[in-house]
Amino acid sequence: MIEQLFFDTDCLSSFLWVRNENILVQLYGGKIVVPKQVYDELSNPRVPHLKQKTDILLKDNHIEMGEIYVDSPEYSIYQELTGVSGRPKKIIGKGEASAIAMSKVKNGILASNNLKDVMCYVKEFDLKHIDTGHILIEAIDEQIISFNEAEAIWLEMIKRRRTLPCGTFSEYANSIFGE
Repeated sequence: MIEQLFFDTDCLSSFLWVRNENILVQLYGGKIVVPKQVYDELSNPRVPHLKQKTDILLKDNHIEMGEIYVDSPEYSIYQELTGVSGRPKKIIGKGEASAIAMSKVKNGILASNNLKDVMCYVKEFDLKHIDTGHILIEAIDEQIISFNEAEAIWLEMIKRRRTLPCGTFSEYANSIFGE
């Protein structure tokens, strides 16, 4: 079975803000799951274009909506991570919590840029994890974009106030490949 990718709001919105969701579709179309909690966060009336783009991706079956049902294993994890029940190491947002819970239970891949909030859970639950930088590197490897295009996309994301771990894609790539 092909692994599903469970996107949280920050990672998906990074591509939506700069109008490069096509990269996600080309790499992972049909394998992307957007938890309902993430969809709700993208439905902010102050930025309607994020919901509109997400709705198009849903309509075209490039992504699917993920639901967490009461009494499911995902729900128990979700409640713990959001502080509703139990005492989590760190209380996190609903989008991150839903993506983590679904990734864990469904043995999928978590797509998140919010490293300071999710890394303790990535380690605790032994999750596979990618972020925007990993996605851009894969897009280069698959010859969807060039390195220079990845750099331009990264800088546009920064300009749109997306939180990324480095100021440039070159710095990110150097931190990964040690060059």
